[in-house]
Amino acid sequence: MGYGADGRGLPERIGGYAVERELGAGGMGTVYLGRSRGGRAVAVKVARPELAADPHFRERFRAEVAAARSVGGFHTAPVVDADPDAAAPWLATAYVPGPTLAALLEAEGPMDEARLRQLGAALAEALAAIHGCGLVHRDLKPGNIIMAGDGPRVLDFGIARALESTRLTATGTAFGTPGFLAPEQAQGLEVSGATDVFALGAVLVAAAGGSAFGVGTPMGLMYRSVHEPPDLTAVPDGLRPVLASCLAKEPGQRPTPEGLLDLFVPGTMAYSPTVALPAPPSWSPSDVVPPPPPPSPSSPDAVPLHQAPTRSAPVNEAPGNNDTDLAFVAMATEGSLLVDASGVALSSAAGEAQFAWAEISAVEYVAEGPKHLGVTVRLHDGSTHRCLLTARRRARLQEWLEDLPLILECFT
Repeated sequence: MGYGADGRGLPERIGGYAVERELGAGGMGTVYLGRSRGGRAVAVKVARPELAADPHFRERFRAEVAAARSVGGFHTAPVVDADPDAAAPWLATAYVPGPTLAALLEAEGPMDEARLRQLGAALAEALAAIHGCGLVHRDLKPGNIIMAGDGPRVLDFGIARALESTRLTATGTAFGTPGFLAPEQAQGLEVSGATDVFALGAVLVAAAGGSAFGVGTPMGLMYRSVHEPPDLTAVPDGLRPVLASCLAKEPGQRPTPEGLLDLFVPGTMAYSPTVALPAPPSWSPSDVVPPPPPPSPSSPDAVPLHQAPTRSAPVNEAPGNNDTDLAFVAMATEGSLLVDASGVALSSAAGEAQFAWAEISAVEYVAEGPKHLGVTVRLHDGSTHRCLLTARRRARLQEWLEDLPLILECFT
């Protein structure tokens, strides 16, 4: 049965799970709400058919399964089942009711300093658990954080990698989101736990109502993350030094997740337990938001950090619910190349150019020597645009040559 992102209609079952509805679709595949035979709600992520046909992608999918299984506790949605060898590989996790952080911010607006500190501490705990398993998430952003009743859950390990892995250090495919990328990611360098700390800082700037590196094209966002200081004007004064350290250009200058806990929630602060939202009964509709807990008597107007939004926000919105979570990025000293759902962007000493897929008739690429990748974009108006990128090493060029056709197949 073909039940990838391009399949028509809903599949009746995926593995042993009855499918109820689609939660979202992205560049890597489709996420469905399913039910086990015992009535348990699960989120089933199914790979796109064209990706499933590539052995390199299957290697990454197996790594995703292993990564997600290794991080337990209350920080992530636990993996309950998977079949990396299926015709369309799939992964099932426990369904976590709640909006994404992105949806909550859209519904409720920016957070104040107290809620930002709570959110920062919760995400620091999550990163400590992830890094403790030898993993780097590499794509922490508001759309990958579910604001569950018992605290934030970090989702989407689709591009997490084991630190000891060698082949999976490739940075060409779906390696992050401009605006939350650390400088080392944007430049195609080695990543570490400090990379996630940088993203955490950018997430908190967004939660405060700002944007650490402004708006604009993906290339512009990446350039500013490498070369310009972050914009912290929306951040409360008491948190600016902490977030400035998270967003330091050099990885070694950023605090560890454990160190962030002391900065966000100093030991001298009074402990205030989080009131968890009760989970809906198994027979309730899966898209009903549980009622919020009563406000604290000592602060009648306070809104708990993990309370579901009072206005309409999508519940358990699938992370990366569009094709922006799949991209090819190649960075070199003389230029860069970005291929994603919106089109192709080239930059060089001569300037930057961006073309939508509707304008493009063909994208051609060829290895020119042991470390050079030549890319030509042909437009329907007959014009051509070319860039030449120099890889830092031969292995990186090989990774580009493996990943680029896979991404082009998804968008052309």
